[in-house]
Amino acid sequence: MTDRVHPNAAAAAAAANAAPAPPKAAPFPPTKSQLYGATRPAYRPQPHHRRRHSRSCCCSACLWLSLTIILLIFLLAIASAVVYLIYRPHRPSFSVSAVKLSQFNITSSSLLNSKFDLNVSARNPNKKLVFTYNPVSISIFSNEIDIGHGVLPGFVHETKNTTLLKTSIISKGQQLDSSSESTLKSSMKSKKGLPLQIQLDTKVKLKMGALKTPKIGIRVTCDGISVNVPTGKSPATASTSGAKCKVDLRIKIWKWTI
Repeated sequence: MTDRVHPNAAAAAAAANAAPAPPKAAPFPPTKSQLYGATRPAYRPQPHHRRRHSRSCCCSACLWLSLTIILLIFLLAIASAVVYLIYRPHRPSFSVSAVKLSQFNITSSSLLNSKFDLNVSARNPNKKLVFTYNPVSISIFSNEIDIGHGVLPGFVHETKNTTLLKTSIISKGQQLDSSSESTLKSSMKSKKGLPLQIQLDTKVKLKMGALKTPKIGIRVTCDGISVNVPTGKSPATASTSGAKCKVDLRIKIWKWTI
């Protein structure tokens, strides 16, 4: 009688007689980039709606500001043109009518003593414009050397009016440097005499009917005057036939005066 082989026993014997399976290779460790990529969230670009909105708001504000400034300039130009057509404003005019020199000497210690008597005529050529002047500061120069100061009181200059301003300019013991002393002594000996420049500085307010403007600075500069130094007690009269006066507005903007 033949022996029966049980199926399970046959499978076990076949597995025992089979060659052993090779060992499995160990897996490679993950790289740094793989580790970093595994934990790093995916990048998703964000929309820039806020930045675009702020830029559009800024552009709109700049546009409206520019339009407002242009409109104001346009209205100011129209108002200025209307005022000019109604009042026809003109600057006041000045002229030196007389200058007398009664004293002018330089001491051994380089001190200057001088006395000038000055007459200046101020004319308002406007029919509807009144000038109101602050006190007027007067300076006299010779070859750009300061040789005297004085002050005139303020006054109101009515329409179509000419006002005569009189004052005495006195200098007592004014110290001179060597260069100024040499220049003045040379002019004192010259036949042409001392060349003079008279300068007036003040502020003026304009009145046009019920309208009053802020005070505006003006400077009056008069050239073409010369005078000889008196030799006796009588004062010397200056030559003013060629005198010309120029009126300049002096508008101050922050730290600058133009």
